[in-house]
Amino acid sequence: MAPSFEPLLPSAKQSATAISERPPLYAEADQNKLEKKVEKYLANYGTKFQKDVITGTHGLYVFTANGHKVLDWTSGQMSCLIGHGHPEIVKVIADHALYLDHLFSGMVSPPVINLAERLVTNLPSGLDKAFFLSTGGESNEAAIKLAKVFTGKFEIVGLGASWHGVTAQALGAQYHFGRKGQGPMMPGMHMLPQPNAYRSVFRKPDGSYDWETELDYGWNLIDAASCGSLAACIVECIQSSAGMHVLPPGYLKALKQHCEKRGMLLIVDEAQTGVCRAGDFMAINHEDVVPDILTLSKTLGNGLPLSAVITSDHIATTAAERDYCFYTTHVNDPLPAAVGDKVLEIVLRDNLVQNSREIGAALHAGLNRLKERYACIGDVRGRGLMAGVEIVADRSTKKPALELARRIGDRAYELGLWANLSSHASFGGVFRIAPPITITRDVLDRGLKILEEAFASTPGSMPLY
Repeated sequence: MAPSFEPLLPSAKQSATAISERPPLYAEADQNKLEKKVEKYLANYGTKFQKDVITGTHGLYVFTANGHKVLDWTSGQMSCLIGHGHPEIVKVIADHALYLDHLFSGMVSPPVINLAERLVTNLPSGLDKAFFLSTGGESNEAAIKLAKVFTGKFEIVGLGASWHGVTAQALGAQYHFGRKGQGPMMPGMHMLPQPNAYRSVFRKPDGSYDWETELDYGWNLIDAASCGSLAACIVECIQSSAGMHVLPPGYLKALKQHCEKRGMLLIVDEAQTGVCRAGDFMAINHEDVVPDILTLSKTLGNGLPLSAVITSDHIATTAAERDYCFYTTHVNDPLPAAVGDKVLEIVLRDNLVQNSREIGAALHAGLNRLKERYACIGDVRGRGLMAGVEIVADRSTKKPALELARRIGDRAYELGLWANLSSHASFGGVFRIAPPITITRDVLDRGLKILEEAFASTPGSMPLY
């Protein structure tokens, strides 16, 4: 018999606490049988599947078919901002699945109106109108098309090591992975150097990162390569897939000035940094920069497919006059919009931006203590409840230690902690940490202890004392 389990806990605080039993939904699943079916029926889409089949999620935890309970420090795919199975989100999904799920794309419903109002009224002036799609790649595709229609130009600038999606225009502006094997990219795509404070060769005489010279150098190259039709630049405030690299203070303002000088729009992709994740309501608030277009996804839907494109009245009106079209089957769908509106209600009502900032400070302090202890940690970076821990073979040469990082990650998982390891050679072995922002200090400390035990019990971690 499956263990008893109550899926609807009475409060959000309780929904983020530990539970001792795995959820009953697939409690009788057989790991070995499922493994064989994975091999037989599932196609590869660009990643190697984890061996364990996940049969349940709740609060801050995931549960496997073989009975393993693991603290989820990546919020699913960096998306379950307020935890798995949050009771208020569950109720919204159930109510709208029953009474208001999906509509003709030209129809509008209260959840869409409410989400747009709540979102826009909490954003700076100049981000005045919104529409809603399904994925981050889709919202970036829509934003790039919007910039092209508004400016009448077609060249797009992205940053090295960026990740914006796998649709044509989003992928064309993405310089991390996924560009090979399909022939030419979209025409008119240009790349700025990645703002990597840890590894950049641009240095001042004192050895500090000279991002200003690097940025000017990059724009000089783009000006030389451009055919004179620069439309927009798209940027992440923290390059998560690249290894949690934070834009240096002042970088975003300088980038906007470069765009304005060339008559371009600035698009900021806050798929992972948006909605309190990085210690501010939006990461743009941290630098006091208002982009021409803002895109959201992941965190806005708490794991459901929901994304947003927000822009100014002027851009929205002008683009409409020029027949801008991004008409999809699931544009402005009521059910995911209702979830997004509830997510915003919860994070604002419960002051979760403050929790992200305070618990985030404790997270970074704990990770830096590990850095003091283990010489294999070359760098700790991030902001709020986003953190990157880069594993190296030697701190002086900064040579990546991919195999060591993998063994540390496997050990942490074995001990009950999942922290996504970015193992692609473009950025070396970096743990990407982003737990739900409902996490408590007790649970954070529990995760840090597991992580320390993983380092301590993995040969080659180079303890310093």
